[in-house]
Parts: sequence; C-alpha cells; structure tokens
Amino acid sequence: MLPSEGRETRFDYSKPLSGGPIDRGFDFFFGMHASLDITPYFYIRGRDPVMPPTEIIEASTSVGSEDGWNNIQGAFWREGPIAPDFVHEEVTPVFQKEAVKVIESYAAGSRQKPLFLYLALPSPHTPWLPTEAFRGKSEVGMYGDFVMQVDALVGTISDALKEAGMTKSTLLIFSSDNGPVWYEENTQRFGHSAAGPLRGKKATKWEGAHREPFLMRWPARIKAGSTNDRTISFVDVFATFGELLGLETLPTGAAQDSVSFLPALLGKQMEPRSPIVHDAQSIRSGDWKLILPSKGNRGSPGELYNLREDLGEQSNRYETHPELVEKFSNQLKSILAE
Repeated sequence: MLPSEGRETRFDYSKPLSGGPIDRGFDFFFGMHASLDITPYFYIRGRDPVMPPTEIIEASTSVGSEDGWNNIQGAFWREGPIAPDFVHEEVTPVFQKEAVKVIESYAAGSRQKPLFLYLALPSPHTPWLPTEAFRGKSEVGMYGDFVMQVDALVGTISDALKEAGMTKSTLLIFSSDNGPVWYEENTQRFGHSAAGPLRGKKATKWEGAHREPFLMRWPARIKAGSTNDRTISFVDVFATFGELLGLETLPTGAAQDSVSFLPALLGKQMEPRSPIVHDAQSIRSGDWKLILPSKGNRGSPGELYNLREDLGEQSNRYETHPELVEKFSNQLKSILAE
C-alpha cells in the first residue's frame, strides 16, 4: 500500500509494495501508482521502487497561459515527494520504451506462452506535456499536441510488433477510460470540440464522458476496415478474453457485469447486449439512456435520450415517455440489487 495523496506520512520504501499488478496475476510490472498529477512521483518495477521519492517538487499550473487553461488543465500536477530519476515530461516516452522492450524480449525468447501486454498510459491525462517533437503541431494547444504524441506512440508499438513478426497473430486494442476535461471556452478558443458531436466531458453523465474509441486490429481474424455497432462496455473485455482462451465459465463472482463480444468480433450475429449500468443514477438499455433526477437543493431533472436518433443528447424524452422511464428505472434497480 502507498500513502494517501496529500497526507503527511512516513513510508518505508525499502519494503515491497503490496496490492499492485504483481499481486493481481501479472508476471511483470513497470509503472506508477496513480496518474501523473498525484503524488508521490516515482517508478515501480515489480513490487519495488526504482528510486524512492526523496525530494519535493513544487506544484505546477498553466493558469494564466496564453491558451487560457484552468487550474486542472495544462501542465498541472500537485506538490509532493518525487524520486530523483522522475521527470514528468519523460514519463510517456519511458513507458513507450518499456513496452517496446517487452515485445522485443518476448520475440527473442521461446514464445512458449502467449504474451499479454497491458500498457496503461499516463497520457493524455494531465499534466499535458508533449515532447519537443510534438509541440505546436496540432493547432489545438498542448492538449492536442499531447494527443498527437499518444497517436505516434501507438504507431511505435505497432511497428515493434511488425519488427518482431507478431502483427498477424496479435490482437491489438486501443481505447480510453473517460472523456476529455474540455470546457466551452476551450472549444470557442480553438474552434475544436475534444469530444466531437458528443455532449459533456469527464465526470458528467452524458456521452462525452464515457463513450470512447475502441479500435481493434487482428489481421488473422478481423477484416481490415470493418466496423460493428454493437454496444459494449470496457468491462466486456474480461469475458471476451475468457471465451477467446476457451474458458466455458468465468471464476465464481468474477466480472459479473462482463459480457463476451467475441462472436461479434469474428463477424457473427449476436443478441443485443443486456443493459449497461453507468452508475446508481444512469443506465444504457439498447438505444436508450436514462439519467435519473439527482436529489438535493441543486438537483437536476431526469433525462431520457434515444442515442441512435439523438447522439448529442439534445432532445430529452423524460416527460414524454414515462413508460420507458419506469421500465429502465426498474432495470437499474434490479441490476444494482443483484
């Protein structure tokens, strides 16, 4: 375990760090304990710090910059302990190098077991720190430049697979965890909506918060350029991998909300997915999404959208379709109770 962010505490970094990927089934781990704006800042290899955080770095902000970023955008990170070998701007390139080394090492070995590489990038989460090669390239400020750097990183990983002769047999997945921290003033300044036609941003209940790209390449099994409009949740990757590996059932109590989409991946027809619960107030069922009213003095009204007809969530059907509100509310209650 690690000390809580922002809490003064003495922590013995000479002892193995517990609770990380090595204790969750992974054979190898290199990374950090959290996002790049949360202290303490240091690398971990296996269960051990590469270097313990023995110094203090001041907080960083881009407030007042010419791009007009607020206090949680731009080159934002918190003050706190940092390791001598840790440089925020270098973290994304370091992760890229480590991932390529894993691929190269596997290719040079016996390859008796399949390789599963999970690369959880710190980018383009804050702090937005594009390297010199990408600064000013996107015309959408440091955020756009950082996204371009992530795109290039994916290309580097793809090239590494090609060099290793692994492209055809490798299932490569690219996705993200949530939408951008992008405000209306950013859209107006740059003439660019970071979530495209979607409403909302990170931490809202609209599609801009959680509808993410999900790109897959598997030349041996997936036809290039193909698309599928099946609704999935990222949790479905668990059951999909299970079926891919030939597991008839998942371990008891594991990933109860995960539904395999392997047949769809292989071009077969599937029944529509069961409803997806976003949180205790929001559910996606087929083409519809229900957002229940929030409570309190500043409570928001209920919302109901048909996402196939209204992707931007501009036409609220909550008042005109009470039968659907009741239906989806009952589905949400039943799933949460289960």
